[in-house]
Amino acid sequence: MVVPVNPGVDGSHASPRRLDPESDAWVRSLGGVGAEREAALSRLHGLLLRVARGELRRRAGQLRVEGPEFEDLAHQAADDALLAIVGKLGQFRAESQFTTWAYRFVVFEVSTKVGRHFWRDPEVRMDAEDWDRLPDRFGLAPATQSEWRELMDALRHAVDTELTDHQRQVFVALVLNAVPLDALVARLGTNRNAIYKTMFDARRKLRAALVAGGYLHQDTAGRS
Repeated sequence: MVVPVNPGVDGSHASPRRLDPESDAWVRSLGGVGAEREAALSRLHGLLLRVARGELRRRAGQLRVEGPEFEDLAHQAADDALLAIVGKLGQFRAESQFTTWAYRFVVFEVSTKVGRHFWRDPEVRMDAEDWDRLPDRFGLAPATQSEWRELMDALRHAVDTELTDHQRQVFVALVLNAVPLDALVARLGTNRNAIYKTMFDARRKLRAALVAGGYLHQDTAGRS
């Protein structure tokens, strides 16, 4: 992989704060030229690849990839993160160690690639509803099957009548279809915080509806 030189970085004015010795060495090496820069690029790529593999393993249950495909995604994330880091080297402000700053880039790239990869499976649907697979996200444990079915009917009605279209879309994707958060972020072109907020509001509405219908006690509804 060819990494372009960032002509605006020479390592001497990379940050208004004083760099720690390790961060200073990284910035100077990556902002330099010749063999020293190539060695720094190679070493940083190795670190980024290790982080990418760790992130992918952590998300393995969501991603369902292994072998060459796993390695390909890890290398893609490390490659793209390295290019982004070099391109933004002059923006490093020493608010953390250089490696901590750099690792954020590869974690972001892994999240993006996991999200995109998930939708390559033609069997994946975001709007299909399978209430029988509903995870126990509400901490509810009805004593009998009939109570469970009655509760699910009430919850389904609340989803249809109480939630906005966007809230319903997010709820169905995350809760009913177990779509990974990163995949949903990629599909909707949003961010994690926005999805968290949507789910928080949706859960609050649904709990309130279940309390009003007598399906859930107020003290239980107040739990997170």
